[in-house]
Amino acid sequence: MATRWRGGGQDSPVYTQQQIEARLRDELPHWYYEDGWIRRKYRTSGWKSTVMVVGAVAHLAEAAWHHPDLTVSYAFVTVKLMNHAAKGVTDKDFELARKIEEVVAWRPGAVEGGALEGTPDDPRFAYLKYDE
Repeated sequence: MATRWRGGGQDSPVYTQQQIEARLRDELPHWYYEDGWIRRKYRTSGWKSTVMVVGAVAHLAEAAWHHPDLTVSYAFVTVKLMNHAAKGVTDKDFELARKIEEVVAWRPGAVEGGALEGTPDDPRFAYLKYDE
């Protein structure tokens, strides 16, 4: 059973490991739970793409006023979310993870149609190594 955390003007549950894993399976299949955090590793095509991912995540986190821990390397970024004040995973973590996923993994040409064609399917223009 989830415990309740009151902070930031909200009453939010702190989820159990089983609840977290179920929500990730249903809502964020590329994310996983490990050592008290929900996590996602974004593989990139190199440093320039890595910095672009970090910038996007940083903007979203600052706008949300909920800050992840990041591991940054040449060709990947790992995002770790946990509500430090609540000492566990809360709705804030799931909401920010969904927004990060929506923005970073966005592929307009692949899923939306419309005027935006998306990054060309050519290794010279590779950005992320998308999970299919």
